[in-house]
Amino acid sequence: MGMAATNTAISRWSCEERVTDGVDTLRVRDASDVEQAVRAALASEQPLEIVGHGSKRQIGQPMPTNALLDLSDLNAVTSYEPTELIVTVQAGAPLADVKSLIDSKNQQFAFDPMNTAALLGTPAIGTVGGMIAAGLAGSRRVKAGGVRDHLLGAHAVSGFGDSFKTGGKVVKNVTGYDLCKLLAGSWGTLAVMTEVTLKVMPRPESERTLLLRGLDEVTANRAMTAALGSPFDVSGAAHLPGSAFRSAAAALAGLGSSGRGVTLLRLEGIAASAAHRAVSLAKLVAPFGPAEVLEDAISVAVWSSIRDVLPFAADGALGAWPVWRIVCPPASGGALGQALARETGGDVIYDWGGGLIWAALPPKPDAQAAVVRQRVEAAGGHATLIRASEQIRREIDVFHVQADGLAALGERVRHSFDPRNIFNRGRMARGTAT
Repeated sequence: MGMAATNTAISRWSCEERVTDGVDTLRVRDASDVEQAVRAALASEQPLEIVGHGSKRQIGQPMPTNALLDLSDLNAVTSYEPTELIVTVQAGAPLADVKSLIDSKNQQFAFDPMNTAALLGTPAIGTVGGMIAAGLAGSRRVKAGGVRDHLLGAHAVSGFGDSFKTGGKVVKNVTGYDLCKLLAGSWGTLAVMTEVTLKVMPRPESERTLLLRGLDEVTANRAMTAALGSPFDVSGAAHLPGSAFRSAAAALAGLGSSGRGVTLLRLEGIAASAAHRAVSLAKLVAPFGPAEVLEDAISVAVWSSIRDVLPFAADGALGAWPVWRIVCPPASGGALGQALARETGGDVIYDWGGGLIWAALPPKPDAQAAVVRQRVEAAGGHATLIRASEQIRREIDVFHVQADGLAALGERVRHSFDPRNIFNRGRMARGTAT
């Protein structure tokens, strides 16, 4: 029995159901609505696709469901306490609005969440819940940690149709393992988040970026490793090979002169400290070449472009190419990216000191999955296909297939939250959609 068969019961709720192009959309307004929607889905054995504004629906295996659980009306800021460095918001709150709010108090999400709009070619309408579910941290992750490190608590609805609360509203909430950490990066497969509490941090007063020109990938990897291992509190280390600039725009367009690669090292803090550390770091990396310095607004724009992978934007020269997100041991990054680019003819960008590689590869029926996975596994990493057509995503594994023991553990965790596999069924693994 499909979700449509539950229309009579649904009409008595405070939520709204719409049927568009054969898809039932349940637009909920509070946690009670979510509970009832989940219980109806359980009764009818109908899986639910969980969406905020749908900005990341193109990521993951295609899901065979005709029922959407729309959280976009759960969009309120419940509380914001700048002096306590915490903000509590509903899961459907637009991320841009929340960032604007905390920016007004000179605060930020230190993990620097990625905006996937340019890469996927979608409107910039991401929500806080989607940010947590995707877990895509930006360049500052090397210093500040990832999304889960800043998620203090959550209210959510499990696959049993029951609300639960995990974590709290204090930074020192360390009474055992917080279940909310599991929600970060789960892509909506464990529970439906309705409200979350996040840690915020003061926005740096100033920043300086050292720029080294002409290094190959392996040498750049060594330079980034040296900088990150220094006492100068580097908050970003990235490398763009010369080929990446053939499609670069905006803030990056002027950096790649003469087709030479650039290596970028970021320092943040009060103005005097950032300037002093920049001088010291320039001396440390002098064996790799002279360093230019980018300051404040220019530096901010450059790092935003790297975080959002603008050289591979959907409306750019490489917009039709599949894009992979590869995480590997940082020391292996330079050699791995170099080998992939040489073997496939693709372009790569390095972040996290070499630990994160973005690879745009010439189109093939399997998005070059075989060579990517072979190379990445040999380096001890994992790869996720972030951008590709729906047909390709049906035929290959979008997320890296885990080893048997790890996969079994993950399945036990998922089963404890959602035993009937109601939430985003099949999104993270082929063969689990039925």
